[in-house]
Amino acid sequence: MAGASASAQDAAGFQSYLREVATRARAQGVSERTIDAVLPTLTYNPRVVELDRQQPGASTTTAVPRFAPYRQRHVDAARINRGRTAYAAQRPRLASIERQTGVPEEVMIAIWGHETNYGSYTGDFDLPRSLATLAYEGRRRALFEPEFIATLKMIDRGVPRERLKGSWAGAFGYPQFLPSIYLRLARDGDGDGVANIWSNEADTLASIANYFVDAGWRPGQPWGFAVGVPAGFDRSILTPRSLSPRCPRVFERHSQWRSLAEWHALGVTPSDGRRLDPTIQATLIEPDGPGQTAYLLTGNYRVILDYNCSNFYALSVGLLADAVAR
Repeated sequence: MAGASASAQDAAGFQSYLREVATRARAQGVSERTIDAVLPTLTYNPRVVELDRQQPGASTTTAVPRFAPYRQRHVDAARINRGRTAYAAQRPRLASIERQTGVPEEVMIAIWGHETNYGSYTGDFDLPRSLATLAYEGRRRALFEPEFIATLKMIDRGVPRERLKGSWAGAFGYPQFLPSIYLRLARDGDGDGVANIWSNEADTLASIANYFVDAGWRPGQPWGFAVGVPAGFDRSILTPRSLSPRCPRVFERHSQWRSLAEWHALGVTPSDGRRLDPTIQATLIEPDGPGQTAYLLTGNYRVILDYNCSNFYALSVGLLADAVAR
């Protein structure tokens, strides 16, 4: 009975919240037509609240797991082979987008592969219902309410209501964009006047590249590369002086910035012997600790982090891109 009472309170509170958010949506230009068509169909979804509460918190005491098992799951032979197939099939289109944007072909493919395994799963949660529920719940309302209103704006722009399916947290389509990102950065890649990132490869790849350009991708620079770190290397000299306020636990694992020439002088050199512009700035990360594979990371690595602020994610995207291109 207590559970039923709580459920009824959530349902009543949710409907009251929808009336409040409708006022804010109108103030942002959402049409009455869309508000009247969508909001009365929405009901509270306890499942997405449960999933959100299972997400890792802000604790700084939790031990960081090893990267190697994550890499084995996300840069596996099946994903690499599917990526190479997609790369070959999309080659002319990819080459055109790279010429226009400077974003490497293999990086676009790797994002697509990492996010949805090249479109094989994109989520089946109803986006307006999920986002409205998460906004009402309140733990992360500052994130989810704007995304809910952005979903209404998508409908105003002509995106069919039935197309709005995705992850429980509101990401959708082949590249798993949030609604606000779709509105700002999705692109029509084949000239048909529609940015269809749900089933159109051209639009998906053009949109991913546009995201990277917007985030500051530097053409001609790698994302990073494996390096050898000499025995007895003094890591204390590389403690970062400051941390990004955005996901600081990710950035606290990076060293200070040094030029590649300075890294070379310290004995930190590319494992494959590559030669790059010695003025490029890079940071060092040892995801599994001293003695294991280390990487130097350029500013383009930070662009991948902008897509998903996780070192394991960004490293795996970079490594998948490299494997697809080989």
